[in-house]
Amino acid sequence: MNLRNNWLLKMTYYIGISYFTYLMILITIQYIPIDYDIAFLKIKQDEIALDYYKIAFFSHVYTSIFVLILGIFQFSTFIRNRFSRLHKTLGFAYVFLILFIASPSGFVMAIHANGDFWSKLSFVIQAVLWFVFTLKALQFAKQKAWKKHQNFMLRSYALTLSAISLRLFKLLIVNTLELPPMDTYKIVAWLGWVFNIVVVEIYIRKELRRL
Repeated sequence: MNLRNNWLLKMTYYIGISYFTYLMILITIQYIPIDYDIAFLKIKQDEIALDYYKIAFFSHVYTSIFVLILGIFQFSTFIRNRFSRLHKTLGFAYVFLILFIASPSGFVMAIHANGDFWSKLSFVIQAVLWFVFTLKALQFAKQKAWKKHQNFMLRSYALTLSAISLRLFKLLIVNTLELPPMDTYKIVAWLGWVFNIVVVEIYIRKELRRL
C-alpha cells in the first residue's frame, strides 16, 4: 500500500509540474520575438527604458523556463540510477543557468520590482537564496556529500518553483479575497517562495528523523 501511495504521489507530482511548466512556457513565448509592450512589460515601461533592465528581464525569462524543466528530471531516481552521466549533465546545466544568468538577472529585476520596499526585499532575498542554495548543492556534489547535495537541490528547486506558486497564490487570492491589486502582489511576493521553502524544510527534517 505504501509503495502504491508513493507511486501515485510521484505521478501526481510529475503530472502537476509538467502541466504548470507548460503554462509557464506559454507565458514565456509571449516574449518571442522580443516585444517591449506586451504582458508584464506593459506596466514596466520606465524600467524597460533602462538597457541593463532589458538585458536582465529577457535573460531571466528565457533561461528560467529551462531551469524549471531541467529541475523536473533532477529528482528522478530512475535517471539518477540508470543514467548517472545524464543526471550530472542536466544538473550542471541547471546550476550554470541559475548561478550565471537566472539568479543575477532576477536580482536586478528584484531591485525594480513593483510595490514598496517590502516587495523588493522579498524578491532580493529570494534571488540571493536561490544563488546560495544552488551553489551549496554544487559544492556538496563535488565533495560527494550526496544527502546534503540533495537537500540543497531541493531548496534550490523550491525557489525555482516559486514562479508557479506565486501565480497560483495570486489566482487563489484574487478569486477569494477582494484586495487591491498591489496588496495582493505584496502578499504573493513573500508567499510565493516562503511557502515552498517551509514545505521543503518540513520534508527534509522528516527525512532526517528517519535516518
